[in-house]
Amino acid sequence: MSERNTPHDASPDAPSGAPSPGAETIDFGYRAVPRGQKAGLVRQVFDSVAPRYDLMNDLMSLGLHRAWKQAFVAAIAASPREALLDLAGGTGDIAFKALERGAGRVILSDINPSMLQVAQGRALERGLAANLMFLGADAERLPLPDRSVEKVSMAFGLRNCTDKDAVLREVRRVLRPGGRFHCLEFSRVEVAALAPIYDTWSFKVLPELGRRVAGDAESYQYLAESIRMFPDQGTLARMMREAGLERVQHRNLTGGIVAIHTGWRL
Repeated sequence: MSERNTPHDASPDAPSGAPSPGAETIDFGYRAVPRGQKAGLVRQVFDSVAPRYDLMNDLMSLGLHRAWKQAFVAAIAASPREALLDLAGGTGDIAFKALERGAGRVILSDINPSMLQVAQGRALERGLAANLMFLGADAERLPLPDRSVEKVSMAFGLRNCTDKDAVLREVRRVLRPGGRFHCLEFSRVEVAALAPIYDTWSFKVLPELGRRVAGDAESYQYLAESIRMFPDQGTLARMMREAGLERVQHRNLTGGIVAIHTGWRL
């Protein structure tokens, strides 16, 4: 595991940097939009992709997302005595896997009603609803008490949040002392040979897959751009420490295409 900074390698046509946290605009992919509009624009993206989100994840990652999520849930290792809050839980992949591995109680939270509706249907089909609570909430303002859960997870959701620092502060607030935050997110490729292949896949193949499979190239173009605008491994580790999390570490998967970050509330 490492906390060293990784070069922030921008893909072709990427802007030089994201707007600062206090700016009136914020990144929405490569576009700068008013801060108050980003959440609505992100919601539109996920309303559009929700019906075929799981299929598109398979196509977008060539199935690798399944292995990444398995490694992530294994790292979370929620026990029967622990409550897990899964932020940006989407269609339920992490929540379901955590329950199947023995988590005592899981709160699946997402800001998008369309994604939660898909997750609810899948939970009923799998018989996993008994220890699962659904929460429609903004990760920047969680309607949960202080120190209320032992584990918090967030997979592929932090990059879509407008105020990432606020999310990290909320994570620390709801964690009990001794609790741990786990974040799985796209990051910066650290294997040079992968970079050009990854860029071609992200900016040529993914939007075309979106057009053909989901009838929506624009949403998948945004998803590719949002990955490039997300902080690199070292920057995210620093942000977590600044939010009050401790013993922050990260582990790269698939050459840094994704990384698992962890931090404790002590």
